[in-house]
Amino acid sequence: MNETVDASPQATEARRVLADVFGYAAFRGQQGAVVEHVVAGQDALVLMPTGAGKSLCYQVPAIVRHRAGQGVTVVVSPLIALMHDQVGALEEVGVHAAFLNSSQSLDEAQQVERELLSGRLVLLYVAPERLMTPRLQGMLASLHERGRLALFAIDEAHCVSQWGHDFREEYLQLSVLHEQFPGVPRVALTATADDHTRADIVERLQLQAARLFLSSFDRPNIRYTIVEKDDPKRQLLRFIRDEHEDVDGHDCGIVYCGSRKKVEETAAWLNAEGIQALPYHAGLDAEVRRRHQDRFLREEGIVMVATIAFGMGIDKPDVRFVAHLDLPKNIEGYYQETGRAGRDGEPANAWMAYGLADVVNQRRMIDESPAEEEYKRIQRSKLDALLSLAESPACRRVALLAYFGEASESCGNCDNCLHPPAIWDATEAARKLLSCIYRFQQHGQQHFGARSFGAGHLIDVLRGKATDKVSQYGHAELTTFGIGADLSEPQWRTVLRQLVAQGHVVAEGEYNTLALADSARAVLKGEVRVLLRQAPEASTRRGGKGSRGSRSVTARGAADAQLDAAAQARYAALKRWRAEVAREHGLPAYVIFHDATLAEMARRQPGHLAELGEISGVGAKKLEAYGQEILRVLAAGA
Repeated sequence: MNETVDASPQATEARRVLADVFGYAAFRGQQGAVVEHVVAGQDALVLMPTGAGKSLCYQVPAIVRHRAGQGVTVVVSPLIALMHDQVGALEEVGVHAAFLNSSQSLDEAQQVERELLSGRLVLLYVAPERLMTPRLQGMLASLHERGRLALFAIDEAHCVSQWGHDFREEYLQLSVLHEQFPGVPRVALTATADDHTRADIVERLQLQAARLFLSSFDRPNIRYTIVEKDDPKRQLLRFIRDEHEDVDGHDCGIVYCGSRKKVEETAAWLNAEGIQALPYHAGLDAEVRRRHQDRFLREEGIVMVATIAFGMGIDKPDVRFVAHLDLPKNIEGYYQETGRAGRDGEPANAWMAYGLADVVNQRRMIDESPAEEEYKRIQRSKLDALLSLAESPACRRVALLAYFGEASESCGNCDNCLHPPAIWDATEAARKLLSCIYRFQQHGQQHFGARSFGAGHLIDVLRGKATDKVSQYGHAELTTFGIGADLSEPQWRTVLRQLVAQGHVVAEGEYNTLALADSARAVLKGEVRVLLRQAPEASTRRGGKGSRGSRSVTARGAADAQLDAAAQARYAALKRWRAEVAREHGLPAYVIFHDATLAEMARRQPGHLAELGEISGVGAKKLEAYGQEILRVLAAGA
């Protein structure tokens, strides 16, 4: 929904810039309010979900303030690899921008510095460590003295917080900006921040007087699905083939893994299965990372398999799915990563496979961390919130938004809403499992000294399975031997995983040996009722190859889904033309025009420049640069 029209001079000029430069008729959501506040020279903290247009919240004020003679806007970003595309996108719409980073030669950097000092630059993108160098600080001080420093925009502001999922130590230096450059407004922006992180951003960046703009965290176009791990690579392949592949190929997506080794193995395996996949992690050579990222941004149908080293600031709008093969550390990480899907507003999938080992490993990493106990406590609570989301039988979106303090109703577009899981009273099963762990400890102390056992052996004893290990430790003599024969091994693993997630069982040491937590006592005594999700039948799966032709969730080419055959042909011709232009300019295709803009051109088939200029996303500079060519392509495809 667009905000109420405001007739103030700042708002009027901002809307003029929005229309003339970027080609949009109106701001979305809180964009207009943020822009007017920043244009007026006020500080702001902006929390806005991925895809909601955070960049315009500082780009429009930068242009307005530059036109008013207030100088350059400095954009602080950790994303050296993406600055080229961000600057290229601004130059495409006629806004003079540049970046300073370590990828440039001395001559290139000095040319940018001359542009900066001359006052011709509208926006300058820099990494935080570059911003704090004495050389650049001196230049900015000179501009400040002349009243030519318009604004500081601190992108990915959650990087300043130790509570956040992407802490960057170099961001801490930004706290001095308000002291070194008094009177220069600052806008900090992020897509993800819970209460702890938000408070940390305010304190560390000295934004106590800043106005908070808090948008809804909801991404209604994303469908959330979490499945129990059972051969996760094959589950992933089935998901891609069932939901994101047709006769023309497969969708663009991101697959997150918890380790570099798993990234390499998964990418190689997907390629062997006919899926175009590229690995990305911090251990790869910088040139390889750059090349893989460029291919992902510029080509269609690429699946990037990555650690969390990949993704921050990725503006690619047509990522149709994000998959997790390992559990993220917390909900902020999960939300940030899944938010890279469907930035164009079209349907997208967030899919995750998770199991007992994920829970155990994440808890161990926190427990064994050298961090302060308070930090560990916060991280445990964040992990517990994510586990609650994963195990919840209720709407995923309701739980996700509630974490960020936002109330909502069942969405009808997550796995739990579409296929409500069965809930069963697992109190007795839980008591049997906890009792078995307790008997292990008693029996071990009497016969072998203190000793614990892992999940596999525990389930063997519960099911009464005579193994060498059962015989070695005399566990067939336990009163709990065979008391769980009524449940299958997968069912017991599901019970154990959920008891670990709820904190009744802990896994300790190198071999994930199981022990009882303090809360297990109440369960054993029958004082606590345990309700759990029922494990799905292994043979059951949703969708299938037969459904590919009519996928309602994320059909490829979502932007052109409503076009008739003739318009489809025009759309295809426009995409071919756009690809040629993008190659010539060395930019991703979506920087030239988004799919939605091309689809609207194909649908409306404008016959002259004035009609073409009315289409959303066609600003004055692009109309001048590409208008006649677009009309030619449309006429040829008619």
